[in-house]
Amino acid sequence: MSEPFSVEHQGVVLSGEEAGAGAPVLLLHGLTATRRYVVMGSRLLERTGHRVVAYDARAHGRSSPAPAPHEYSYDLLAGDALAVLDSRGIERAVLAGASMGAHTLLRVALSCPERVAGIVVITPAYSGEQALEQARLERWDRLAAGLRTGGVAGFMEAYGRPGGSPAFARTVLTVTRQRLEQHEHPDALADALSAVPRSQPFGSLAELGAITVPAAVVVSSDTADPEHPEELGRAYAAAIRGARLVTDEPGRSPVAWQGSQLSQIIASVVEASGLR
Repeated sequence: MSEPFSVEHQGVVLSGEEAGAGAPVLLLHGLTATRRYVVMGSRLLERTGHRVVAYDARAHGRSSPAPAPHEYSYDLLAGDALAVLDSRGIERAVLAGASMGAHTLLRVALSCPERVAGIVVITPAYSGEQALEQARLERWDRLAAGLRTGGVAGFMEAYGRPGGSPAFARTVLTVTRQRLEQHEHPDALADALSAVPRSQPFGSLAELGAITVPAAVVVSSDTADPEHPEELGRAYAAAIRGARLVTDEPGRSPVAWQGSQLSQIIASVVEASGLR
């Protein structure tokens, strides 16, 4: 059974849940997702001796909006993650996160390495190249405007049709719509859509070389997930010393979408960390 909790931090109330006992694992989701969308509802970690803590980021899911529309920087997101750990009495944990959650945990690992026993970086997207990041802002602003003016339908219209086969595109659109319907504060989520991509979790990929804990980097093929380039994920794995690179098998669904597989990868990092 999961135990719900809430954490107040700098004017935000974060909604979370905890389950299991053993080595602590903190799950951090991506932009427009909720805490369910890291290991996709899998309970494998809890069943195999892990204490799993997950929460909705500010303005996501059941968590409240930030006090101001611009207060969604990675400094603040990392502070939220540390506040959750503090509230649960956890000194060190393995952190696992996707996209925005991956960037948030890297911010924590770089700024407070004593709190991090290991990391699992799932489908990172931040390149550290300012020209490239600036070029991506137009799409994020279009998605934010669509959500603000037209709700979920407006977001989906701005999102457009994914690439790949018709069946694959239908799956992506269905999952995306389901994720968007989970948020209690869509206007605040639109603020986050504009603000988060304008923040930097770190300067350059070279900074990731300072991370020395056990690590895994999970990347998806560009066919399945072009917004999180495979080449960039490989660069993260190369930058983080000793990181294990996990890629998709040809013709199979992305590992990043398979909760049980991700849970096994997280468990392997916990084991390598020696955390108890």
